[in-house]
Amino acid sequence: MVQDSRVLDARYYMPAFSRRMKLVRGAGSRVWDDRGREYIDCVAGIAVCSTGHCHPKVVEAICEQARRLIHCSNLYYVPNQAELAERLVGLTGLAKAFFSNSGAEANEGAIKLARVRTGRKKFAAFTHGFHGRTCGSLAVTHKPAIREPFEPLSVPCAFVDYGDLDGLAEAVDRDTAGVFVEPIQGEAGVIIPPDGFLRGVREICDDTGALMIVDEVQTGMGRTGKWFAFQHTGVTPDIVTIAKGLASGFPIGALVAREGLEFQKGEHGSTFAGGPLACAAALATIGVIEEVLPDIPRKSERFRRGFATHDPRIRGLMIGITVGERCAEVQQRCTDEGVLVNCAGDGNLRLVPPLVITDGEIDTVIEVVNAALG
Repeated sequence: MVQDSRVLDARYYMPAFSRRMKLVRGAGSRVWDDRGREYIDCVAGIAVCSTGHCHPKVVEAICEQARRLIHCSNLYYVPNQAELAERLVGLTGLAKAFFSNSGAEANEGAIKLARVRTGRKKFAAFTHGFHGRTCGSLAVTHKPAIREPFEPLSVPCAFVDYGDLDGLAEAVDRDTAGVFVEPIQGEAGVIIPPDGFLRGVREICDDTGALMIVDEVQTGMGRTGKWFAFQHTGVTPDIVTIAKGLASGFPIGALVAREGLEFQKGEHGSTFAGGPLACAAALATIGVIEEVLPDIPRKSERFRRGFATHDPRIRGLMIGITVGERCAEVQQRCTDEGVLVNCAGDGNLRLVPPLVITDGEIDTVIEVVNAALG
């Protein structure tokens, strides 16, 4: 008799997550659990499934590459890798790319690159910001509950209130290697900064020689209606980190840096990063996003009108609604009615649906969430 996977999970898997359902299939913006129940997925793997679940063009790209070569390591030229680097350089307007397996690894790479090229050791970041759970990325992540149990961390970082340029100017000096900033804070609950904030960060970095490192792990790849959220501001960072929506669910991350910022031989490396399958999936994903990106502002406005009575924070298909202590209850009510959403930081309901979500699905989500909010 085959044991239920929930029993096996409880017995053999470290209990680092809270899980209540098992998803077994997905198509477009919809998923099905192991009991056959259907949901509209506005979590999308936490902003990962940018082209929806199992988009045919992404699936075909992965299968076609898997039939040719699955892995060869970075000791050799890797199929699809240079082509993907070229695309990301073009989309960001920067100069060189380096691949990783996740957003946390991309941010680790940014820490290393900033240190080795500036010769400085310190960093600055913002309260409620999230940049990953590895020891390096955790050092620039503010949330005390996930950071403090692992201190002391080896990367010194000053934390400043998000949006506070005066505080940042005090914290950054000529010993600061870089400033980590999210153009919109995702894990905090879709917190949009004041107008002019990123421009102010850019000016402070220019004044001190610190590098401006923009974490687009959650906001990138069309999520906000442009390829990257920093492109709404007219500001150009020194380094951009990318992951989540880059390959529609296949694990990959990247950092892209301006001219003059690059790793030299032996300064960084990875066995799996930028492998043939991941890069094939990412190239196919970019192709699909190119098709749907022009329609994101219209879909965003449809959500804005539907949630207008709840004072939503919306940029593209990144949506936050402050709920407070009722957030878990609202999340469960939505699940019961066939819509998956999740609670981010500080009682904020977060919706990050696939970019391919249809108007009909948007209307259903609005109806269900509004009813749950009551």
